[in-house]
Amino acid sequence: MYTYFYDCLIGRIGITERDGKITNVYITNKELSQDMQLSETPLLKEAARQLKSYFAGELKEFSLPLEPSGTDFMKQVWTALCGIPYGKTATYGEIAEKVGRPKAARAVGLANNRNPIPIFIPCHRVIGADGSLTGYAGGLDMKKKLLDLEKDK
Repeated sequence: MYTYFYDCLIGRIGITERDGKITNVYITNKELSQDMQLSETPLLKEAARQLKSYFAGELKEFSLPLEPSGTDFMKQVWTALCGIPYGKTATYGEIAEKVGRPKAARAVGLANNRNPIPIFIPCHRVIGADGSLTGYAGGLDMKKKLLDLEKDK
């Protein structure tokens, strides 16, 4: 497992790779895994390049091998999140419908909260049924920044 940290528009971000796939993105001071090795790999360099292009408004869709760790339901939700187009939003209920569990909006919220690869898996694009911004691991200010960035391009 390799991790490298990059400075970007929203602050310092750590990206982790394991076996040629992105497994985690650290956008806050979350506790880091003890078995990670600080080293920049070609994949991490490419992820940082794509992130930089995203923040510059030049890249609207990431093309990286992602492997988030979670339950089957969480993985279904995260796959659905990747289907929300750049500059658009979806509600928790809409994502629940999309994964075939229309009454599971709260479970979708929990899966969204546990997304280990934020930004690349765009959990910031999920909003409340009333259009309000709801929880985000990096804080609501960061969520608003990401949505505004996408809205302006």
